[in-house]
Amino acid sequence: MIAPTGNELEALRAQAQQDHRDLHGRIDRLSDDAIDLILRSARSHYAWTDKPVTDATLQEIFEITISGATSMNTLPARIVFVKSAEGKERLAKAMKPMNVPKMMGAPVTAIIAHDLDFWKELPFLFPHEDRRHLFDGNDAYVADTAYRNGTLQGAYLMIGARALGLDVGAMSGFSNAVVDDEFFAGTTLRSNFLCNIGFADETALFQKLPRFSFDQVCSYA
Repeated sequence: MIAPTGNELEALRAQAQQDHRDLHGRIDRLSDDAIDLILRSARSHYAWTDKPVTDATLQEIFEITISGATSMNTLPARIVFVKSAEGKERLAKAMKPMNVPKMMGAPVTAIIAHDLDFWKELPFLFPHEDRRHLFDGNDAYVADTAYRNGTLQGAYLMIGARALGLDVGAMSGFSNAVVDDEFFAGTTLRSNFLCNIGFADETALFQKLPRFSFDQVCSYA
C-alpha cells in the first residue's frame, strides 16, 4: 500500500477530523443502560444455553474488534473461533479438568492469539512510515508489543460481543503450550487466552464479587 501524500493526504485528514466531529455531534456518550450492558453490570459466565451464535455475528464481533486502537496500528491478534465438536475436543486437551465443561458447553470458544510476525504487515497497516526496523531482530520488543496489543484486542472482542447482546466468559485455566502445539504448530502464532461466547444460562451465576473504590487504586500526579 502506498501512503497518500500532498492534496490527497490533506483531504483524508480533513475528512477524518470531520467524521470525528460528526460522531460526537451524533452521540455525546453512551447511555447508562449501554454501559451497564458492556461493563458495569456485565458478568463473566460459566454456563450456556443451546442458542447458537451465527457466523454473521462472529464476523460482526470481529469488525468491532478490529476497529479498536493498537500501538502503531499493529493489530497483532489472531482469532480462532472454535465451534465444531472436533475443534472442541482438540481444545479440551489443553484445559484444566474443571474448565472443560465450561468450554464444551459454550456455542463458541475464541482462542485469542497473537502473531509474532505482525510487524511484517506494517507497510500495509502503517504505510506512512516504515517502522519494521524497530522490530526486525528485536525479539523482546516483538513479543512485548504482540502480547500487549493482542490482549487489548481480546478485551475489545469481549466488549464487542456484549455490545451485540451476547455473553462472554474469559478463561486462562489451560496450557498455552498445548494450544499452540494443537492449533498453531509450525506458525508464528502464540495463544494468549480463551473466551467463551454465547447466551448465558444465568442459573450458574453467583453474587458479583467486590470491586475496589476509586480512592483505593487511583491517584493524581
